[in-house]
Amino acid sequence: MTKNQLTQEGYEQLVAELKNLNQKSDQIINRIEEVAQPDESGEDSLASQLKAELEVINTKIADIEAVFENLEIITGKLSNSIVGVGSKVKVKISGNSEREFQIVSELEANPALNKISSLSPLGVAMVGHKVRDEFEVNAPVGKLKYKILSIN
Repeated sequence: MTKNQLTQEGYEQLVAELKNLNQKSDQIINRIEEVAQPDESGEDSLASQLKAELEVINTKIADIEAVFENLEIITGKLSNSIVGVGSKVKVKISGNSEREFQIVSELEANPALNKISSLSPLGVAMVGHKVRDEFEVNAPVGKLKYKILSIN
């Protein structure tokens, strides 16, 4: 079984999310107890709605706890010379624009923050490469050429 890899930042975010979800769960349980006075037709609709919300939250809590059961925290970067999980990589795209990406696990991926999964097409193409290496990735707009400028 492969380890769930997280950066230290990703681990801290998951811990905070778990704490927040546990607090929400406690609040919903208290609210259910307050409103769980059934009317003549059976259970109160608000109580039913809160129970459904509680189920969603409990599923998220279980998912996060499952990640923690088999966790490996990536401390810093593995190498300044080879791209791996945790690396921040500056690339030139198709000879024009420059972008910086952080390679993270699929658990932390957030393209809006330039955090790309090591299992995404770009992540897979980048991992294992060195500075000045060039590679191509198929994208919806066609093939894009990338050149690695730096690894931090």
